[in-house]
Amino acid sequence: MNKISKIALLFLIWFLFGLSVAEAAELKVGVVNTARVLQEAPQARSSSKKLESEFAPRERKLLESQKKIKEKEERLMRDSAVMSESERRKAERDLLAMKRELKRSQDEFREDLNIRRNEEFGKLQRVISRIIDDLAKEKGFDLILGENVIYATDSIDITKQILERLDKDSSAK
Repeated sequence: MNKISKIALLFLIWFLFGLSVAEAAELKVGVVNTARVLQEAPQARSSSKKLESEFAPRERKLLESQKKIKEKEERLMRDSAVMSESERRKAERDLLAMKRELKRSQDEFREDLNIRRNEEFGKLQRVISRIIDDLAKEKGFDLILGENVIYATDSIDITKQILERLDKDSSAK
């Protein structure tokens, strides 16, 4: 359990025990399965497709480079016996340079993809947070819990309602 979850749990316990029995009975609590929301939200699928199309050309180039390196390695293995010493060393240096360049390109690709994925994830989190806030105010919830809920009855699980609103929100755009 991370530090924020522990603090939230302690606050919840303190809050609930601080209430009288009558007040606790009137407390309206909701639970959101955030993992499910992040997986099933139409905005998440849209973001994935957007990233896929954005990074597909670079990924194809990397795959082409890998193929060229493999072909060059095979050619070097096959022809090294008939090459002069200087030709073989030059081919090995060229191959090593190609591998270094490929590794550098792959690292850049991963970094750029992670940055963009985090940007898209941040946008989605803001949308989800806004929708949860709107639903909580509209339905009169006193408390909505997310991560690290061990059990919640269907009567307080509002995940489906959040997903429905996310669907409407994505359709509106």
